[in-house]
Amino acid sequence: MTEKLTVAWCITGAGEKLTETYEIMKDIKKIYGDRIKIDVFISKAGDQVVKYYGLYRDLETSFDRKWVEINANSPFLAGQVQLGKYDFILVAPCTSNSTAKISLRIGDTLVTNAVIMAQKASVPVYIMPSDYSEGKVITTLPNGKKLELKITREDVEHVKRISRMDKTEVFSDPSRIYKIFEKWTYPKDQ
Repeated sequence: MTEKLTVAWCITGAGEKLTETYEIMKDIKKIYGDRIKIDVFISKAGDQVVKYYGLYRDLETSFDRKWVEINANSPFLAGQVQLGKYDFILVAPCTSNSTAKISLRIGDTLVTNAVIMAQKASVPVYIMPSDYSEGKVITTLPNGKKLELKITREDVEHVKRISRMDKTEVFSDPSRIYKIFEKWTYPKDQ
């Protein structure tokens, strides 16, 4: 690990827990200040969703750098990860589409390519899938309306498969992000 913790935070097209995750990441940036660097990488679908939720400008002003996917290798996150520029990758939230692609080793997007390359280079990956467990969930849309979604067995099978991958941790509660950063940061008195 470098002297300053450097993290690639990847956002896919999931709206579920996006606002809560953003607030936690902003709080983490405030807690650790100059001891961490958080670069934000947004997939093409994520770009639409962060705009829909009104977070686009906030992501730009609250974090060190922000990029939006042009293609699977632009910006060249996979290469930066393999060269050790980032201590870990955080994908939160992660759509069922991206989860399935990671599970099946399909690296055709910025985020899925970077995660697969990180795993190959033994760079830790933390993933918060939007579809974590089977059953019905209620999500809140940006306009405040509730939407009921059914999480399928097939979606959950991909989550389970990823959770067994080396150097990869899967979690469902955004507050777990605090523990991840605590694990990686130096004590405050140093």
